[in-house]
Amino acid sequence: MDDELNATYITLGGYVEMGKYRYLYFCIMFTVYILTICFNCTIVYLISIHRNLHEPMYIFIAALLLNSIIYNTAMYPKLLSDFLSEKQIISYSACIFQFFVYYTLSASDFFLLSAMSYDRYVAICKPLQYPTIMRKCTVSSILVLAWFIPASEMAVQITLVTNSKLCYFTLRAIFCNNSLYNLFCESSRALSIFDLFALLNMALFPLLFILFTYTRILIISYRSGRNVRKKAAQTCLPHLIVLICFSSLCAYDVIIIQLGTGLHFMMTLQAFFYYPLLYPVIYGLKMKEISKHLKKLFCQAKVM
Repeated sequence: MDDELNATYITLGGYVEMGKYRYLYFCIMFTVYILTICFNCTIVYLISIHRNLHEPMYIFIAALLLNSIIYNTAMYPKLLSDFLSEKQIISYSACIFQFFVYYTLSASDFFLLSAMSYDRYVAICKPLQYPTIMRKCTVSSILVLAWFIPASEMAVQITLVTNSKLCYFTLRAIFCNNSLYNLFCESSRALSIFDLFALLNMALFPLLFILFTYTRILIISYRSGRNVRKKAAQTCLPHLIVLICFSSLCAYDVIIIQLGTGLHFMMTLQAFFYYPLLYPVIYGLKMKEISKHLKKLFCQAKVM
C-alpha cells in the first residue's frame, strides 16, 4: 500500500485559469505567508520571554499561534509552487499528509478555543477559585489533550482513507481536504460513520461548550458591576471574533463538496488570505498586554 501511495499522483483541479495573474497571486500569497510567520513567531516569542504573559490565557494563545505556524508551513509552500506551475499535481502520500495536518490542527484549534473560553469563564465568574482551578498541571494537561485527541482520531481516519480504493485522480480543490472522498470508487460506511463521530467530537461539542461558557459569562457580567462588564468585553471580544471567523471557515469546509470549482478556488483563496493573519492581528492589537509588549519591541527596533 505504501508503494501505491508514493506512485499515485493527484491532479489539483480546483484552480481556475490564472493566466497572467498567476504571478500576482504568488506575490500576494507569498507576502501573506511571510507576514504570518513573522507576526506569529514574534507574539509567541514575546509570550515566552515575559513572565507576566505566563498565564493560561496567553499560553493558549501561544498554542493557537504555534498551530498556525505549523499549518502555514505545511500548506503554503505547495500552494505557492502551484501558482507558478503549468500543471498542479501532488503525490497521494503528500495529499494524505496535507489532509491529516489540516484537520488535526483545525480540531486542535477548536479544543484550544474551548480551553480559552473555560479559562475566561473561571477568571470572570469564579475569580477567587481561579488560581486553584487553572494550575500549571491543568494547563499542561489541556495542551496535551488539545493536540493528542485530534491527532489520534485523525490517525484512525487516515487509516480508513488509505484503505479506500481510488478510481479518480482529479481533485476539485486547491489542497487536500474532504473533497478527497470524491476520488474513491465507492463510499465507505465505516468512514462516513467515523466522520460523523469526528465532526461531533472535534467540532460541534467544543463549539457548544464555547457558546455555553460565553453565555454564562454574558449573563453573570450583565448582573455584575461596570468593571466586570468592561473586563469581560476586553478579554472575551477577541476570542469571540476569532471563534466566529474560524467557525465560518469550518462550516464552509463541511459543505465544500457541494460547491463549484471556480467558486471553490476564490473562496478558498480568500480563506488562505485572511485567516492566517487573523490570529496575530486580533491577539496582537486587541489583547492589551501583548499589544503593550509589541509596542515596546517596535520602539526598541526603531531606536536601534
